[in-house]
Amino acid sequence: MAFEILKQHLEENGFTVSVFETGAEAAAYLNREIDGTTVGCGGSMTLKDLGLYDSLAAHNTLYYHGVSGDPAGTMKNAMTADVYLLSANAIAENTGEILNIDGNGNRVASSLYGHRKVYLVAGCNKVSPDFDSALWRLRNVVAPKNARRLGRKTPCAAKADRCYNCSSPQRICRGLVVLYKKMNLMEMEVVLVNETLGY
Repeated sequence: MAFEILKQHLEENGFTVSVFETGAEAAAYLNREIDGTTVGCGGSMTLKDLGLYDSLAAHNTLYYHGVSGDPAGTMKNAMTADVYLLSANAIAENTGEILNIDGNGNRVASSLYGHRKVYLVAGCNKVSPDFDSALWRLRNVVAPKNARRLGRKTPCAAKADRCYNCSSPQRICRGLVVLYKKMNLMEMEVVLVNETLGY
């Protein structure tokens, strides 16, 4: 996929943008850029696919709630880390708007405030033509697959096919954040990878 149009819009929105053909190149870049610091991570199949949880933990203090221990405490520590990594659930190609949906709010909160730098990592499968298709992707692709992976008792997890706009106590799509522009007060970099990563 050619990222030229998307890169232009993201840069117009104030984001730094790095583009890589392969996940291995992107992971190597992030391991060079993020070294000897505190790093918070959201739950992300993209970061897992890139092996970043393990590789970054080898030379940084990494806070990720997906490992054993105290998930709530780890999420709080992640919110005060110097650097935060998460994926973008979807990006609108024609505007450069970045969309993320969340259940606990830790990922989306950290995409908005509190870090020296935030990296948003996205494979080519996360790019949608426009805002409406990006939002559709969040609700009908991302949330059902994540709900099923997490073993949630929701209609979308049972079939992994679409959003049912349910009221289940285990619903994971509870908050939507749209980054129209780079947030003030911290650096933000979008790392685009020309491979399918995550959901």
